[in-house]
Amino acid sequence: MNVSARTEYACVALLELALRHESGQPVRVREIAAAHGIPPQFLVQILLQLKAAGLVTSTRGAAGGYRLAREPSELSLGDVMGVIEGPPQSANGNAAAETPLSRILQATWRRAAAMERQLLDSTRFSDLLAQIREPGEPMFYI
Repeated sequence: MNVSARTEYACVALLELALRHESGQPVRVREIAAAHGIPPQFLVQILLQLKAAGLVTSTRGAAGGYRLAREPSELSLGDVMGVIEGPPQSANGNAAAETPLSRILQATWRRAAAMERQLLDSTRFSDLLAQIREPGEPMFYI
């Protein structure tokens, strides 16, 4: 699976907004950009795209910034990818001739793409928050 930098930055930004969602306070672009090494101008473009799609809202002014427009449990990775990347493309192979073997491979590529899409659509930002908040694996020192 290839994930563009734009999509990854969008998911990082939304995860940051999800972490702060309960406070109700907007988060500034420069805070997100600085914390995650994202070029601020690029992040602004991404957030404007997410705002146009209704995934985030913005507040202007000195205390302004961005917030999630929905609860983290109502927002999936598939939602974000759909906005940033557009509708999923069908899985196409590169075989020059259509043969029984290439058709079997094509069907397999389509099933793999469907499973990938299902995983992204079912992974909610609240699920990711739960993973962040649960204690990590214990460290063993020798």
